[in-house]
Amino acid sequence: MARGVARPSTGPPGEPRSVGWLYVLPAFLLYAGFLLFPLGRATQFSFYDWDGVSVGTWAGLSNYAEILTDDTLRNAFAHALVLMLFFAVLPLGIGLLLASVLNRAKVRGLGFFRTVVFLPQVVAMVVIAVAWRRIYDPNSGFGPVRGWLGDYGLALPAVGLIGTWFEAGLVTVLLLAGMGRIPRELYEAARLDGAGAVREFRAVTLPSVRGEIAVALTLTVIAALKTFDLIYVTTKGGPGTSTLVPSYLVYDNAFGKGQVGLAAAIGVVLTLLIFVISYLINRIGDSEAAA
Repeated sequence: MARGVARPSTGPPGEPRSVGWLYVLPAFLLYAGFLLFPLGRATQFSFYDWDGVSVGTWAGLSNYAEILTDDTLRNAFAHALVLMLFFAVLPLGIGLLLASVLNRAKVRGLGFFRTVVFLPQVVAMVVIAVAWRRIYDPNSGFGPVRGWLGDYGLALPAVGLIGTWFEAGLVTVLLLAGMGRIPRELYEAARLDGAGAVREFRAVTLPSVRGEIAVALTLTVIAALKTFDLIYVTTKGGPGTSTLVPSYLVYDNAFGKGQVGLAAAIGVVLTLLIFVISYLINRIGDSEAAA
């Protein structure tokens, strides 16, 4: 830095640069206490064979090896990836379609519509799961003739459709907010060039809402991978193991089977999977936006 030019200060004017870290210290302590410390303890437990009561014994990487070799555990992670299709991909397609139509048509009562489609987000998932379990009940009078939640092939898609219904409103509202900020001049210029509705969507709308798409995918993918209450209330992982997911196995192993070390290992692997997928989504979104 050139002589005589003052260095920028991270704190208020007149305070030395060395005390700037004091302003972020309280937030960091809260973050460390409520997130980093529990995560570190869970990682520590994952290297032990421990039932949660007696003294644990060192197990090394055996808990992680069991995740890779046990078919039930591997299938649980595969089920979570399948749920990503229903929780993230399908709601994104539905949200893009609904938001584009509503933004283009400029329908009246758009604020009321946003409230209605967002309503599932303010209802507890346990309540939603109980309601949908009743809907799927063939004895309810308005459910399917065949019990989907009790079918080995249909149980997982049936649970996934609940996630699609739950997340579609959130994605639609996010995309509507993004489309509402697009300058109308861009659409007018596209129409002057002879662009139709589809080309207008591809050339103007889609590039303008990449940030909202990245946020929506991040939120819905995390919801898909960590879903527990929906599985617990509707199927408890059944029939058989057809709807087992990692988050349910964490609960079942820790509190049902007394295998806290294995449960911690599953939780750590699930956390890493969520982090990697979220990181890739945001990197792709940032690179496309920069392009």
